[in-house]
Parts: sequence; structure tokens; C-alpha cells
Amino acid sequence: METQTFVFYGLAGSGKGTQIKLLMDFLKGKDGKECVYAGMGEGFRKFAESKNYAASIAKEHILRGALVPNFLTNSIFTNILVNSLDEKKHLITDGYPRTAVQSETFEQMMEFYKRENINIIYIELSEEEAVKRNLLRGRADDTKAGMEKRIEEFKNNVIPSINYFKGKVGYKIYTINGEQSIEDVHKDIIKALNF
Repeated sequence: METQTFVFYGLAGSGKGTQIKLLMDFLKGKDGKECVYAGMGEGFRKFAESKNYAASIAKEHILRGALVPNFLTNSIFTNILVNSLDEKKHLITDGYPRTAVQSETFEQMMEFYKRENINIIYIELSEEEAVKRNLLRGRADDTKAGMEKRIEEFKNNVIPSINYFKGKVGYKIYTINGEQSIEDVHKDIIKALNF
């Protein structure tokens, strides 16, 4: 199988992280190729630990609940690619791109890396289900108000980011029903990708 690129989208609580892990295990079993996991949560954590001036400003943004500027998000993501990606590895992104502007930059990156088959996997979840699941998780920022803010951000930024790729050559968008069991979501992803 040629190397592939997978871009995961989904509201908080959609089970994105779990599905990425299952896909990575599946790919490893299928062709033994390594996967580069470009997760922005992890990327930002590492960046925040670097304790430099930029990191301290970014932390203020995050604490205020504001979005980190595109250029910084782009540079953290670019860094992961520069340090880890080559032509023999699959790429899985999580949390990037998250705005239409970032989608445009992502497209340029994929051209640069000669990536041609880009699979966009959107795990769809109703707002009610997302709120319910997140309140059950019990993380500090998983309050009703916090979730409403995240849903709003998702509608205003992330949906346009997904829509940017509609009809683009080399990009396929798969919408998966996220309100099923973990196993069924995984099965639907594999079926959609036609492996």
C-alpha cells in the first residue's frame, strides 16, 4: 500500500483519539509502515514546556480560551513534519488544520511533501451527544459552558476548514457516524477507506 495521509476531525467527545489509535494499529498490521502522529494537543504541550517567551504568550491565550494565532499553530505542526515525516511513513493529523486559513497552508504542505491521497475523516456527533459525553469525562474544562464555547468554535472555524477541501483533487472526505460503538465506528472508517 502506498503511503497515505489521514486528517481527523470531530467534536470533543467524538472518540477521535481512540479511532486514530485503532487506525494506527490497523495500518501497522496491514503493511508494517510507520505512522507519523501529528497531534496538536501533544505538540502544544511540548511547546508549552519549552518555557520560552513565545510559549509564555501562547499560555496566556490558552488560559483565556482564545485561539493561538495561525502562524504559531502552523509552525508547531510544520515542526512535527520536518522532524518526523518521510516518503515511507503514513501521516495522521489530529487537531490540525482547524481553520480555513490553516487548511490552505496544509494543502501547500501536502504539495511540498508530494502527498497525493489525502483522506479526511470527520467523525460526526450531535451537539447533545457531545455535551453528554464530555460532561461524563469530567475533565476540568468539560463544563456545559466550556462545551458550548467549543461547539461554537467548531462551527465557526472547523467546519469551514473541512469544507475547504470539498471537491479538491486528491482529497476525499468521509463522514462517519460517531454515535455508534467504538468497534462500529472503526469498522465504518476501514470500510470507507476501502482497505
